[in-house]
Amino acid sequence: MLTECKQPFLLSTKNRSVRAPMECASDGIAQQSCRGQIRPRVKITVGTRYLVAGGAMIRNNLIYIVTFVLTIFNGCQSTVPEFNSDRAFGFLEQQCDFGPRNPGSTGYYQCRDFLIGELQANADTVIQQHFQLTDPISGEEYQLTNLIGRFNPAAAKRLLLGAHWDTRPWADHDPDVTRRMEPILGANDGASGVAVLLELVRLMKLKPPPIGVEIVFFDGEDLGQSGDPRSYARGSLAFASDLPIPKPDEAIIIDMIGDADLSIPVERYSMQQNPTLVRELWGLARELDLPAFENRVANSIFDDHIPLWEQAQIPAVDLIDFFYPNRYMNFWHTHQDLPQNCSPVSLGQVGTLLTYYIYKDSG
Repeated sequence: MLTECKQPFLLSTKNRSVRAPMECASDGIAQQSCRGQIRPRVKITVGTRYLVAGGAMIRNNLIYIVTFVLTIFNGCQSTVPEFNSDRAFGFLEQQCDFGPRNPGSTGYYQCRDFLIGELQANADTVIQQHFQLTDPISGEEYQLTNLIGRFNPAAAKRLLLGAHWDTRPWADHDPDVTRRMEPILGANDGASGVAVLLELVRLMKLKPPPIGVEIVFFDGEDLGQSGDPRSYARGSLAFASDLPIPKPDEAIIIDMIGDADLSIPVERYSMQQNPTLVRELWGLARELDLPAFENRVANSIFDDHIPLWEQAQIPAVDLIDFFYPNRYMNFWHTHQDLPQNCSPVSLGQVGTLLTYYIYKDSG
C-alpha cells in the first residue's frame, strides 16, 4: 500500500511570478504579485526611443514596452474570497459531535443528513448516489451514499473536489488491543477534508466560481481491510464506474489534512496521473507561502484519486499527510484521532490553496 522514495523532487512553473516590488526577470518579463494574486506582466526593453502601450506609440528615451500581457490593476485588491479556517474547524468539530460516522451508526445518519442540508442550502444542484457495500468483518450489507454538490454546472471547465465523509469502524492500529474493534472518531481521517470542502461550499454560494466545481463527499472509503488496498475507496469506485455527472476535467482529493503538524509532500500516484496539476498546485502553494506543501515526492497511497483515474480517466491528485502526527507516533486508525490533535491553521493552508486555485481566473 505504501512505498517511499527519498529522492529530492524539483518543481518548476512555466510562468512563476515574483513578489513586489516589481523586478525584471532574466527573460525580460517583469511580474508582480499581491499575496498570491498574479499582477500585470509587461515585457521591457531598455535603451530604445519609443513607448508602445495598447498599440499607440509614445516617444520616450528610456523604455519600449512591447505589450501588456494582462490589464494593469490599480491597487492590490484580490478577487479571491478569504477562506475562514476557524469556520472550517467548526465544521470539523460539528462532524465529530455526531460521534463516529461509520456505516450503520447513529452518527453516520446524522452526519449524512447534515451534509445533505449544507449542500442543498448552497449548491446549484445536489445529487445522491447510492451503492451497496458489505462489511468485510460482520458481513452486514449497507446502502451507502455519495453526495455531490454542483456549482456553475454550465461552465466549460470543470474541477472535482472530493473527500470521504465516512469513518473507520475499527481502531485497528490503536495501542490498546482491547479497543481495536471500536469505531474511531475520525477528526482528521474523515472530518478534516469534509470541513475544508464545507467552507468552500459556503464561499462558492457567496461568490460563484468562474469555473464549474463538483464537490463530492465519498462514502465507503474506510470500510476496507488492512493489507488489501483495493478494499478501500469504494465510494469513489462506485462514482467513477457510473458517473452521475459529466466527466470533470481534473480532480483534487483531500484526506487527512487536519494534522496539527501538517506536512504534504507530493503523493507518487498523483505525480503519475496528473503531473501538470501537481506542479501548478505546489507552485501556487509556494507563491502563497504555505509551508505544509513540500517539494518532494514521497509515498504511493491508494486513496480515492486512484479509482477516479482507473475507472473514468479523471486525472486526479491526492493532498494527504499520511504520517499523523509524524513519523515517530501514529494517531491514524486509533482513538487519538481527535479534534485536539488537529488545527485550524492546517485546514486554512489547504483551504487557501484550493480557494486560490478555483478563483485564479476570476476578474
